[in-house]
Amino acid sequence: MSFALTDEQKEIQQGIHKLAQEKIKPRAAEIDEKAEYPFDIKELLSEYGYIGANLPEQYGGAGLDLLSYCLIVEEVARVCASSSQVLTVQELGTLPIIIGGSEQLKERYVHDLATGRKIAAFGLTEPGAGSDVKNMKTRAEKDGRYYRLNGQKCFISNGGAADVYSVFAKTDKGYAAFAIEKDTPGFVIGKLEKKMGIKGSPTAEIFFEDCMVPEENMIGEDGEGFLVAMKTLDKTRPGIGAQALGIAQGALDVCLEYVKEREQFGRPIGSFQAIQFMLADMAIQIEAARGLVYRAAASLDNLGSKGKDPSMMKLASMAKVFASDTAMKVTTDAVQILGGYGYIQEFPVERMMRDAKITQIYEGTNQIQRVVISRSIM
Repeated sequence: MSFALTDEQKEIQQGIHKLAQEKIKPRAAEIDEKAEYPFDIKELLSEYGYIGANLPEQYGGAGLDLLSYCLIVEEVARVCASSSQVLTVQELGTLPIIIGGSEQLKERYVHDLATGRKIAAFGLTEPGAGSDVKNMKTRAEKDGRYYRLNGQKCFISNGGAADVYSVFAKTDKGYAAFAIEKDTPGFVIGKLEKKMGIKGSPTAEIFFEDCMVPEENMIGEDGEGFLVAMKTLDKTRPGIGAQALGIAQGALDVCLEYVKEREQFGRPIGSFQAIQFMLADMAIQIEAARGLVYRAAASLDNLGSKGKDPSMMKLASMAKVFASDTAMKVTTDAVQILGGYGYIQEFPVERMMRDAKITQIYEGTNQIQRVVISRSIM
């Protein structure tokens, strides 16, 4: 499978690199410190058409392929992981409607989401149903022309900031998905979590207390919710790989500048073999991760609408696992290379190390991904 970048993809990569370095990088430390959703970055990404990069043109998106989307996420995460969440969570929250929603539902919501006029979120995880999705307790019961939802979700990215939530619940027929607006009576935002990293991406609890959702807001048919959720995560996994890849590359960027300037024993520390070997290993791991992420994205692009291919899902899981493990290893080594300076907030590698950890956890822990991979190869 060839995934050499086309001229158009190279142009997209160069454009977002320039924007990220000039406009997003200067805001990264402040976004982390304030721990608030960066609405200005959302507006910036919307203005340049990046917010709906991988969403269909007919609904206001840019209609780019998955690999182009991954290039965009990578370059933003390279300077600010929280800002890359603006892209990845918008994609995650909107895709269920694209994948399973009626034409009416798409017309109502996707254009505003694809252009950044409204913010999306994805409501699947519960206190007792993280990796064990089928153990969810949130219930949706038919009540005339409505569904009455009761239950709780947790660890919801964009919680409190989002306007439209793709929410999953149990029904008598299995599982169903719903598009729920933030001002729906009975829809309650709980506490905002205080997190280790990606602090500019709010994470909240959500409660449903006799929340009445119109039946036309169901995404797909009753009983199809689990399939919609899994199809969504299959498509978003390479994007998380790209996010992790960007974090790792950003940490290496900082190290390469630092080792040329920092002197010990009368010479730059980059002249010492111990440091050179660490940098070489970091570069090798990043390049290997880049190959897997790009290949997974290109493969899913080629799969298109042909359906679900287990070999492609395996590749997406491999990309997510390897890239996120690489991000954690590279950022940890980056802190070590900077020594005491790596441990303080004046330098960005401590933020990058904190941000990297979540990529091993969300959208399917790396342990669950290894289960997926092992089942596929066996």
